[in-house]
Order: sequence, then structure tokens, then C-alpha cells
Amino acid sequence: MVKIYTKTGDKGQTGLLYGGRVPKNDPRVETYGLVDEACSAMGLGRALSNDAKVKEILLHTQRELFTVGAELATDPSARDSFLKHFTPVTSEMTTRLERWIDELDAVVKLPPSFVIPGASPASAAIDVARTALRTAERRIVGLHEAGMLANEEVLRYVNRLADLLFMLARYEDRRLPPELLTGARI
Repeated sequence: MVKIYTKTGDKGQTGLLYGGRVPKNDPRVETYGLVDEACSAMGLGRALSNDAKVKEILLHTQRELFTVGAELATDPSARDSFLKHFTPVTSEMTTRLERWIDELDAVVKLPPSFVIPGASPASAAIDVARTALRTAERRIVGLHEAGMLANEEVLRYVNRLADLLFMLARYEDRRLPPELLTGARI
């Protein structure tokens, strides 16, 4: 039986995909940790939702976030090794997110004021995932600026996925009374 603990991180370091050890507070580790956090919150949203479409989209994008995480956990110098084992994040993946956003937008009437998260357990979890992903997005910008992001499509994908999660949370709550969804008009 393989043990879950390796003890290799006991001194504050972890391994990147395809070699290299870095401190656990390395910007790459921080970034793919935030992606993992978003993926977990998406899993909670999926578990709480009773809507088949919401569940399907969340599961599909959770699976794609593993690719995002793998890209972020690979040093640009190991890109060739990554490409031998993984399909990278592609513009087609981002385009699929845009199609889903458009489909949801055709069904959901967005309120005229700010949405307050928490109208339902599932939408609240999806909104938590969205905010974690927005934080990851800001960190990805930093990786890009530091020359540590080999594939710029990762940034576009994460940006669009956060947009999709916003719409998905609103879709989840589409049948709720408007007064449960919004704050005061600004």
C-alpha cells in the first residue's frame, strides 16, 4: 500500500511536475493551490446542486482544471516533457466556456444591481470557487510577468472560467425571487 505521506515536504519544499524543488510559498505553488481550492469549491457546488446542467458543466471544468494545475506546476524549461504527457490548455477549451456562458446568458436575466452571493448553498459554493479562481488569475498574471507561464491561454481560460462560474451561479438560482439575489441599488 502506498502511503499518502512522503515526508519530502517536511522542510517546506515541494516538487514541481517534471523535476525541480521549490519552496511551498513559490508563486507557482501558490497559484496551482488556488486553482485546487477553486476546483474543490466547484465540487461542493456540484454536490449541492440538483441541476443536471450545472453538475455537468462543473464536472467538465473541474477535470480541465487539472490540466491548468499541471501547466502551472511545470517550469517553462520542462514544457517539452509536459507536452509529451498532457494536452495543454487550448483556445478551443476557452471557446467552449464562452459558448456555455452565452447559453446561460440566454436563459438567465441578470439583476439590475449587484448580486449578493448566498441565495442557495450551491450558488454560494460556485461563487466561492469564482473568487478563488479570480485570485488565481491575479497570480497567473504575476507568473506571466515573471516569465514563468509557458502558455498564455491558461490566463484566458481561467479568466473565462471565472465568468462562467458567475453565470452558472446565477443559472443555479434562476428560479429564486429577485429579492434573494441582490443588494441595494447603487
